[in-house]
Amino acid sequence: MSSFLYGIKQGIKNVFRNRLFSLASIGTITACLFIFGIFYCMVMNFQHIFSEVETTVGVTVFFNEGVEENQILDIKSQIEQREEVDNVHYTSPEEAWEEYKEKAFPDTDQNILTNLDNDNPLASSASLEVYLKDAAKQQELVDYIQGIDGVRSVNASKSVADSFASFGRLLSYVSLAIIIILVGVAVFLISNTVTTGITVRKEEIAIMKYIGAKDFVVRSPFVIEGLIIGLFGAAIPLALLYFLYDKAVVYIM
Repeated sequence: MSSFLYGIKQGIKNVFRNRLFSLASIGTITACLFIFGIFYCMVMNFQHIFSEVETTVGVTVFFNEGVEENQILDIKSQIEQREEVDNVHYTSPEEAWEEYKEKAFPDTDQNILTNLDNDNPLASSASLEVYLKDAAKQQELVDYIQGIDGVRSVNASKSVADSFASFGRLLSYVSLAIIIILVGVAVFLISNTVTTGITVRKEEIAIMKYIGAKDFVVRSPFVIEGLIIGLFGAAIPLALLYFLYDKAVVYIM
């Protein structure tokens, strides 16, 4: 216990005794982690934006004539249970007719078309818009939906899904490469700083060994010193990123 307390006491003393080295070490760690944090935030935001955009990719499902609304809603529930599905939107024949009137006859008095409301020309045009979490699984979903009884056709853009899947893989590889490189640089710089500190006190370590100090007694002050420097070096960039992140996002938006 006395050796343990000695190590803590000497470690704290070393931080203040070697102020310039401690400040240089804290500065190195702060700079490395701050740069790493910035790139990590950028990567995570790009991936989030991509995943949000990816959910706009979907397929449209049309049904055979005579399929009842209850059956369509049952099919909707089946599709919603699949893990690759983000959400499903049901468009009734009435909603389809209203949308069609607005697009096809924008300058026409809508009262003229009210006679058609009771005899909806799009009575068999109920549809489901299915949006995916992962565009790469679009074909798998299309094959599943086409096998459901009552489904007439499924409209999907294979080229869009393939493009999203390819870009998603590329983004993952690039993100992983950037993070690995930054982690490697951070570890290299921090380990060099620690090694320099040990080399500077080579004589001090040698004297301690000559007078019979055990490895634990020699190492513990360095471990405590490293912990203190590491905590300060990590707390500063984390605090900066915490307070600057929201402001940066608001500014960019």
